[in-house]
Amino acid sequence: MDAATLVLDEATKVYPGQDEPAVDRLSLEVGAGEICVLVGPSGCGKTTAMRMVNRMIDITSGDILIDGASVRDRDPAELRRQIGYAIQQIGLFPHLTIAENVATVPKLLRWDRDRIRARVDELLALVQLDPDETRDRYPAQLSGGQRQRVGVARALAVDPPLMLMDEPFGAIDPINREKLQNEFLRLQREIRKTIVFVTHDIDEAIKMGDRIAILRKGGRLAQYAPPAELLMEPADRFVEDFVGADRALKRLALQRVRDIDLWRAPLARAGDPVASVRAQTAACDLPYPLLVDEAGRPLGWLSEAALAGETVTADLVSDPQPIVELDDVLRDALSDLLQHESQYGPVVDARGAVAGVLSIEAIGHALRDSDAVPRAADAAVEG
Repeated sequence: MDAATLVLDEATKVYPGQDEPAVDRLSLEVGAGEICVLVGPSGCGKTTAMRMVNRMIDITSGDILIDGASVRDRDPAELRRQIGYAIQQIGLFPHLTIAENVATVPKLLRWDRDRIRARVDELLALVQLDPDETRDRYPAQLSGGQRQRVGVARALAVDPPLMLMDEPFGAIDPINREKLQNEFLRLQREIRKTIVFVTHDIDEAIKMGDRIAILRKGGRLAQYAPPAELLMEPADRFVEDFVGADRALKRLALQRVRDIDLWRAPLARAGDPVASVRAQTAACDLPYPLLVDEAGRPLGWLSEAALAGETVTADLVSDPQPIVELDDVLRDALSDLLQHESQYGPVVDARGAVAGVLSIEAIGHALRDSDAVPRAADAAVEG
């Protein structure tokens, strides 16, 4: 199903007995296939605004349009079946198998058994879970990250034109959260859904969003713009303070490793002639040879003793960590380098083969390049 356009037209929510709106005349447009991130301080109405889209909370005034049609004219139950919904708590039914969880909405829509089974297997594979290993297990038998992937698969079950995601990675530990974010951005390049994504984390918003809506307390829109514009041209002091003083570093979330000039290191295999490795070293950016296997995967940095004879021996001075992927966000890659107290990290392609070397100095050049501010997901699509 094609992605939908979404328009909030002065959408307002005032709860009974309260003088101030929870969401106050919120207006914004989300293009088909875009990720719109709602972010702001606690109590700013971002989750309320998102839940008005599928009428889990009804608007008090204004309107919300999906592909030009008002949600007010739709039956709430029917509307929700056409909108994917993924939440932080995941909300899987513990007494149902993974396949049964993913099939919840298709069953409500009375799909036939073969169609449901094919769709479940397709979606589990799409979120990088082996259907044969996963479909008959129960949620308690999966890790938190795996359960979150199942939650995303369930939200995609009937190929909705619009998805709502309420802090979907908030309960996941930092390492798996980064992986899930990267996997979801890769998935979005395939499915191109229109997504409203709620988070309290400005770094996550910058990484995930095509456009970001920063809300003030009371659900008033402070700025709605692409991540680069928020970082380069904050609308006022509130936005500037919310984004943070380290705006230059946050720009690293707008680029991926593949977007910058990687360094070249001499690559060697055990048994290679030392003379050819030394000749290769003279033409590279790094003087340190990197040992790789037959498939070009990094094994470690070679010691001087490894080059003492006529042929290369597998004598390592250090392992190759951190190993960075071409699709990694620069901010995350920098964090990996600092965590490993290393100035360099081999960069590998989808097959795991060395594609270059990321260095602290190369990241510094990226920070100083004021023109290089494409959003990470877009840059990866172009790459």
